[in-house]
Amino acid sequence: MVRLLIQIAISLVTAAIALLVAAWILPDFRLELGGFVVAVAVFTIAQAILAPFIFNVARQHASALLGGIGLVSTFVALLVASLFPGGLIISGVVTWILATLIIWIITALGAWLLPLIFLKKKATGRKA
Repeated sequence: MVRLLIQIAISLVTAAIALLVAAWILPDFRLELGGFVVAVAVFTIAQAILAPFIFNVARQHASALLGGIGLVSTFVALLVASLFPGGLIISGVVTWILATLIIWIITALGAWLLPLIFLKKKATGRKA
């Protein structure tokens, strides 16, 4: 249960950081202050639901695409999050592509590095 809560927290934090970085770097990527929390929550939920679904579809019908599942699910999660008013506004094809890449890289690194940090602290706490 604790592990699940940590994974949810990591997903929310990395999504928030990734969306903020994309908004900072890309001029046509805007986050509205009032909808930021909604955008982060919707993106995180969409990513969690869509990634396994897209993986299974690709595995059955297009196994060559399995390496790009993270990118595809990030793009679709951004698309879903942008449908909710007052949160996320993305304009232009180039911005969509760059936002997908930036957010995918940050969330992937966060999902890989943050558990190592939390597990190291937990292991250190047990030794003490």
